[in-house]
Amino acid sequence: MFQLEWPWVLVLLPLPLLVYWLLPASGARRQAALRVPLIEDFRFGIDVVEAVSPRRWRRYLSLLAWILLVFAACRPQWLGEAIAIPVSGRDLMLAVDLSDSMRTADFKIGDKQVNRLQASKVVASQFIERRRGDRLGLILFGTQAYLQAPLTFDSTTVNRLLDESAIGLAGERTAIGDAIGLAIKRLDLQSDNSRVLILMTDGANTAGEVLPLKAAQIAATRNLRIYTIGIGADEQIESTWFGLRRSNPSAQLDEETLREIARLSGGRYFRARDSEELAKIYQLLDELEPMPRDTRNLRPVKSLFVWPLALALVLGGLLVAARLWRQLGRQAQSAPGTIHQRPAEIHD
Repeated sequence: MFQLEWPWVLVLLPLPLLVYWLLPASGARRQAALRVPLIEDFRFGIDVVEAVSPRRWRRYLSLLAWILLVFAACRPQWLGEAIAIPVSGRDLMLAVDLSDSMRTADFKIGDKQVNRLQASKVVASQFIERRRGDRLGLILFGTQAYLQAPLTFDSTTVNRLLDESAIGLAGERTAIGDAIGLAIKRLDLQSDNSRVLILMTDGANTAGEVLPLKAAQIAATRNLRIYTIGIGADEQIESTWFGLRRSNPSAQLDEETLREIARLSGGRYFRARDSEELAKIYQLLDELEPMPRDTRNLRPVKSLFVWPLALALVLGGLLVAARLWRQLGRQAQSAPGTIHQRPAEIHD
């Protein structure tokens, strides 16, 4: 179905005629006090034919360009077939840790060893795709917390912004309390929908101005449930040239604080030691925050103003080029070295 978003702009179509009728004509060209006749002055027939025809087509092209500009300003659109989408009253914010410790490569995707952020992106993107009908938002935090994507139904954009995130983008430390505080601020501006925050981190709160537990208490008063996910492998024993060595990649993870944050807000704490466990956590979150069954019809809209606008610009370019070409021709005729025979010199 075709439609014009702003059809009232069509009232501008007769504007060139109004300007032509209402504005006074330009003053007559100044004539020289003494005119010496040239042979070219007597070529009436050829000059009239050559002058009238180009002026007419330039006028037609100008009118066509104006019509196309007005049509583009009306914002022509093509409405597609109605698509049924699920709709819920749920606002879900995803907070992802980008601190330096997320570089630790203790996860596997298939047979490839990846760092914690890469594994989180793969699993979280699948979770986001399944949340059709929820309004999703994205917070990235390190030393500071930033709102990367406000609440929106456009899960594709949220996924793309998550995929473009990089370690160190928000600083090297971890501001868990600031991330919760930012989520409270953004979700509290919305209506009384169900509010959920999923917070993923592999460390402890080492930066920021808001204490995590204080932020969790405020979240509880605002009916914001927080699901915390602590990511990182367990203690491992590695074989080296000097014998066996014990290492704990998750030594900095403050599980006690994450559990208390979830308890205070009415959520749950999850522990993800590998990619499989992380995927199961997101599947469990789907069960805890089930998808709605109500649907709403949505018609995709495709803007078409680009085509008439581009054609109008092309016509305008042609008119400018024709004017420049005409001026260059006049300069060539009047340039020094051009021979003009006067009637008095013909007898030679």
